[in-house]
Amino acid sequence: MYNKKIGFTIGKFAPLHKGHQFLIETALKEMDKLYIIVYETDLIDIIVEKRANWIKILYPQVEILIAKKPPKKYGLDKESVEIQMKYLINILGDVKPTHFYSSEPYGKYVAQYLHIVDRRVDNDKTVIPICATDIRNNIEKYKDMIPEFIYNELKMKNKKDKNHH
Repeated sequence: MYNKKIGFTIGKFAPLHKGHQFLIETALKEMDKLYIIVYETDLIDIIVEKRANWIKILYPQVEILIAKKPPKKYGLDKESVEIQMKYLINILGDVKPTHFYSSEPYGKYVAQYLHIVDRRVDNDKTVIPICATDIRNNIEKYKDMIPEFIYNELKMKNKKDKNHH
């Protein structure tokens, strides 16, 4: 009997960049189904549904789950992991993943908690050396690291924001 390989990953995708895309594309090659949980955040002034839609435009085959009002407590200590995991399990609902995809140290904890495979992709960020913080801090310098339609959207938004001040 063949067991379906069901992967999932989480993120703010603020903004979606080539590192995220590399992780998603790796997971899509290896899994039968991929779920992506998109977290609400105030790191970027773009609503979670819009960021989720960016992913859906590029990867229509993925299932998107929206994570509203995530816990404020973060960290790799036992209590923080417990709080985050209870929240995550609630978001997953009936989804029974077999693999967790990430490029972050917390991947180990998520996978252990759920008793699934910890699949790290570009953990040291050597294949695609970028993080969303760098992009948010200097969109022009890193514009080649984000899809053109997202860059254009962010530029338009920045123009509108400047005009309103």
